[in-house]
Parts: sequence; C-alpha cells; structure tokens
Amino acid sequence: MIELRTPTQIEQMRPAGRFVADVITRLSEVADVGMNLLELDAIAHRMIRERGAESCYIDYHPSFGASPFGKVLCTSVNDAVLHGLPHDYVLADGDLLSVDFAASVDGWVSDSAFSMVVGTPRPEDLHLIEVTDRALAAGIAATTVGNRIGDISAAIGEVARAGGLKVNLQFGGHGVGRTMHGDPHVPNDGRPGRGFKLKPGLVIAIEPWFVHTTDEIYTDADGWTIRSADGARGAHMEHTVAVTEDGPLVLTARDDARDRRGEQVAGA
Repeated sequence: MIELRTPTQIEQMRPAGRFVADVITRLSEVADVGMNLLELDAIAHRMIRERGAESCYIDYHPSFGASPFGKVLCTSVNDAVLHGLPHDYVLADGDLLSVDFAASVDGWVSDSAFSMVVGTPRPEDLHLIEVTDRALAAGIAATTVGNRIGDISAAIGEVARAGGLKVNLQFGGHGVGRTMHGDPHVPNDGRPGRGFKLKPGLVIAIEPWFVHTTDEIYTDADGWTIRSADGARGAHMEHTVAVTEDGPLVLTARDDARDRRGEQVAGA
C-alpha cells in the first residue's frame, strides 16, 4: 500500500534523514586503505547507540536473505554490488567501496548509500561512480508533483545507457516511512508516463546501482552479498526524497547540500 505523509510528518522525518546523512558523511571520511569492513560497521553501530536510533538492518530478514542480516551497514567491495555483508576484509589500494545505511529515529526511517574508491582510483571506476551519481540526480529531478514513477525510472535509465551501462531491474528504489521498504517500487529503468502519479507526501528512496559490463548478478555464499556475474565492479548511490509542492526534498542530503532541492544534492 502506498502511503502519503502530511507536511508535519515529513518534518518529523528530518531528524532521521540528518542522522543517516551524518553517518554516511563520517564513513566516507574514515574509509581508507587498511581499514577493515568490520571497523566501518562498528563506527556506524556506535553512532546508532549514541543517537538512540535503531538499525534497520541488524534484524532484517526478507525472503531473499539467508538469515537475519546481523550488521548495521551494507559494505559492498568491487564486484560486490549490493547488500554486502560486512566481514573480516581489509580495504586495499584501489578498492571500489559502496556503503548503504538505513536507520530509524523516533519511529521514522531514512536510507542512503554512496560509492567511493579508496587509494588510487581506476579511471573506469571514477566514470562508473560519476554516471551513477548523475543518474541519482536525474531521478531526484524527476520527483515532482504530477510526474509518475516511470518518469523517475526513465530518467535514471537514460543516464545509465548514455554512460554505456546496463541496468538490472531486480532491485531498485522503494517507499520509505515507518519501515525501510514499502510501496511503491522504483525501478532503475522504465517508460515515462507510467506507474503511480506522484503526489505531495510521497517519500521514496531513489537508488541507482550499476555495473561496468553486465546486468547479471548472483548471491554470494554468505546468503546476502550480491555480486556481478562476470566479476565487474559496481557502484551504488541513494537518497531518501520527499515529494512536496515546492519540488523534491532530499531528506538525506549531506553537509552544506542539506535542504537543497533537485539535482544539486545528488551524491552530496
């Protein structure tokens, strides 16, 4: 069921967005060559406890997961493209790291993700991250009253194809509110003018994720981590966005980009 939030409820969602943005910012600052993925998870876990927030991941056990997730971050490295289960791995020079984080504050959820290269970057990885970031910006810009879900999806897919990337449709964006995943589903490609008509109060997570050379994926032996079928690297960007009469409001905008509208906040 698609739920619409009142202006008051959207204001109540801001603290969750700010907290998720602060955690993402902190992780992007400390992630570096030599850091263990479990250290990143511990930092986020400590920030959750200090804020009095709740993890959306630690007890999460959807039908596609082998068991409760057990960690508070998704940390996906190189050919791991989604749902990376933090484990005893030390980041190496040139690794492409994607981090996804969702938390609940005062009963409201926000969800965000970013990708970065630690150490020396490969040009093709920088291109992948840049295209994914522009796709997020395009999706956010299309999140306006009167548009449809298909307009968001088409905007994301157009950027991906122009950048030479294929799009997997098994996982995409979703509604956000009292829980992390709700209706509507927001695919990363589609046809404009189709799907639910956007109305004030709709809150969604928009999350393009792409791989260099393929749209085929498989689940790792850990039962969670999604990897590219051919070993190519992936990138993942995400923001929680509210539809308002004044345009898209990015609740998880970071640092000085916070509260800006539309494409200005993508990746910030």
